[in-house]
Amino acid sequence: MEPAAAIVFGVRFRTLAAVALAVCAVAAMPAQAGVPVPAQVGSAPAPGARGPALTGTSAGEPAWVAITPAPPPAPILTSATLTPSFSPDRLGARGAVTFSIRYVGSESHVTGYTGANHGVPAPVRRLVVHFPAGMGPDLPSVDSCSPSRLRAHGPRGCPASSRLGGGMALTEIHAGSQILKESVVLRAFLGPLRGGQPTIAVLGEGYTPFGERLVFTGRLLFDRAPYGEELQMSIPPIPTLPLGPDASMVSLSLTLGERGGGRRRDGRANSVIVPRRCPAGGFPFAAQSTYADGSSGSATATAPCP
Repeated sequence: MEPAAAIVFGVRFRTLAAVALAVCAVAAMPAQAGVPVPAQVGSAPAPGARGPALTGTSAGEPAWVAITPAPPPAPILTSATLTPSFSPDRLGARGAVTFSIRYVGSESHVTGYTGANHGVPAPVRRLVVHFPAGMGPDLPSVDSCSPSRLRAHGPRGCPASSRLGGGMALTEIHAGSQILKESVVLRAFLGPLRGGQPTIAVLGEGYTPFGERLVFTGRLLFDRAPYGEELQMSIPPIPTLPLGPDASMVSLSLTLGERGGGRRRDGRANSVIVPRRCPAGGFPFAAQSTYADGSSGSATATAPCP
């Protein structure tokens, strides 16, 4: 072999070897969703084709493998139960109404959590509570507290006569293999009238481990039979750890009326009037929840007649 020919042959051999090593290195890399990976000798897939295309016949052209992205995780299946009550439990009385809601998430959709109890539910974004016909608010005080004032100054920034009630909530987040919980104190105040209808502002304060303060609002509107009033509430995201998920509400118990209501100088309090008549089977209540993942659900319950 001539020296010049040997040099050319050596250059071509090293070039081909480098190309082969590069192709092997790329083929050995883990495939990423949406990234075509050279596979065997063949042709590129036709437009709109799915799956690997390894049937090309043009020698020297790389074949292409279409990697289909993994489907998104299934949404958490959240269910709710509702427990209502009046105090005092007497027809036509001025007093308070309490509604308690408990949320439960499907354990099979909570990745990495295999505890003996249920999984963490999806965060609630909207809650509508339906009250029985004949029940209504008795609001002798026209004093109100705006959500912005309540958020900025807390309960002390609102007139005492605007107090409407209170309660408790429990929130949870799924952090790694642990579930972190925080108890939240709720304080409800009468908000400004909107369209001639009462509104409420609820301050929620948690202390450990997140120490968050938030205000959510509600409107009291007329409802259709067998209900008389409905309370529509918007619940904002509940922040937790930096870069962590929003907290989920596991339980909510809110009392509206005399037991926690503000009193005027004449002694009258913001209260709720218990219906004067009780239908057969008890007083009907219902709750409809909309969750952060776009799903929704409802719960119904009856409070027994006095």
